[in-house]
Amino acid sequence: MDPASHQQTLFVPKPRAASVVDRATTGLPPDLLNRAANRLQILAWLYAFTFFMADFFPSLLFPPVRAVLLERAVNWAPGFISIVVAVSVALIIRAARPRPGTVMALALVFEVAGSYGIAAAEFLHQLVGTGQSWIGLSWVAVWMLLFNVMVPTLPRHAVMAALAAVTSVPAMVLLSLRMFPVEPPPTAAMIFFAFAFPYILVVVMAYVAARVVYNLGTEVTRARELGSYRLESRLGEGGMGEVWKASHRLLARPAAIKLIRSSVAGHAGSSDEMRRRFEREAQVIAQLRSPHTVTLFDFGVTEEGSCYYAMELLEGIDAHALIKRFGPIPAERVVHVLRQVCHSLSEAESRGLVHRDIKPANIFLSRYGEDHDFVKVLDFGIAKAVHEPSSDTQPAITVSNLIQGTPAFIAPEQALGGEDVDARADIYSTGCVAYWLLTGQLVFTGETPMKLLLAHAHTPPEPPSSRTAIAVPPDLDALVLSCLAKNREHRPGSARDLLQRLDAIPLQHPWTDTRAREWWNAHLPLSPASRVECLSR
Repeated sequence: MDPASHQQTLFVPKPRAASVVDRATTGLPPDLLNRAANRLQILAWLYAFTFFMADFFPSLLFPPVRAVLLERAVNWAPGFISIVVAVSVALIIRAARPRPGTVMALALVFEVAGSYGIAAAEFLHQLVGTGQSWIGLSWVAVWMLLFNVMVPTLPRHAVMAALAAVTSVPAMVLLSLRMFPVEPPPTAAMIFFAFAFPYILVVVMAYVAARVVYNLGTEVTRARELGSYRLESRLGEGGMGEVWKASHRLLARPAAIKLIRSSVAGHAGSSDEMRRRFEREAQVIAQLRSPHTVTLFDFGVTEEGSCYYAMELLEGIDAHALIKRFGPIPAERVVHVLRQVCHSLSEAESRGLVHRDIKPANIFLSRYGEDHDFVKVLDFGIAKAVHEPSSDTQPAITVSNLIQGTPAFIAPEQALGGEDVDARADIYSTGCVAYWLLTGQLVFTGETPMKLLLAHAHTPPEPPSSRTAIAVPPDLDALVLSCLAKNREHRPGSARDLLQRLDAIPLQHPWTDTRAREWWNAHLPLSPASRVECLSR
């Protein structure tokens, strides 16, 4: 297993998100609303498959059945048209990816059309004299109930569609009696109680089902409100918690919410102690003003004891996904990225903070206004003040008695469990990130995290130039190796020192904003249909 495989990074085309109008129309949380298209598509394929198996598959096995089916167009046309309609709905959703509000409208129309297709196939033939019972509950009832459970919609819209759908049964029965008259003709009371009254009860059941699904959705919406923020869709999850896309309820400002599970945060001790610790750490992080440090908007603790940060929502790609998708990048671009990382770490260092988890997944390259390749350092969540008391007397938010950091990018002193970790641990991890950017490979690999820790503690690294086809300037090669020194005294003494050494490296073709803009336009063009969201651990 790849040691860095637990780093969770999302790089997918952004679906048509639920708009304010969509949400106001349905009252459902956006992530549930966005799933309506998938549910409707599945239901459409299921409808087409079931109709084919019920109406046409037997004719492939039994010639007498095929003869009856082909005897009149009225025998096969309802099923054929219904299958075409269902397949068209599924293909429209797949190809056009309509907005959630459009999906809701299409769904209600499909419910009515599907009901008429079922009723036509069941009743549009001679109802008496065929040896079959013509009185009983139609499959239309099953279709309506299944539909209202699978595709959430506003209850009043659901009952209107259900009323329109149930007219299919009496309409098809009356049409059949007109096409195939019977003697004596059924009375109006018989038609009402056989083909109208049962479906009024079905409408009531469909309304109750729609109301239950709707209430569950609104309960989820209320449960997903954290302070001034409303959770909209989950971007992913990791070992410590989840990351959600959210919006400020008053400012409509997008944000990324990182939830730290109560089971993790609970190791901090009592609830009050954990709250004070979390508040102090969040306040320290909020004081960081480097433009290359992700901005912290807010923080808090839920009623269940889970901690959360509200951060700016970024648009771009993290360094882990960048190399996985596009391969190693030129040395001059590596220098450009590392300089910005150093800017963030230098300010943190000046405030006595050590990040302790610098890794590619926490180095985010973004479009930021008019800038391209603008770096943001993420996840100061386990940052530690250099001179703060040890975990024995001042428990941390993270799990106690465990090595904190990522094994593939951890400094030797962290790997050995030392308590006197300082800013030079971040320098080592930055060297590991540089190695990844230049080579597309980890400095060390191991079958288990323990073997990785031992390798970082004792095994000399190979020069990055020996493991990549990209030209690496000798000065950069040497600087990366100095960052990876086992003895921290032999590393650059600070992020500012590393920044100065990076500036001193001669580059034939510096990485300019023009080159960055050209790369982004060629590889990650900005469009409403293709955005990349940040997912940090």
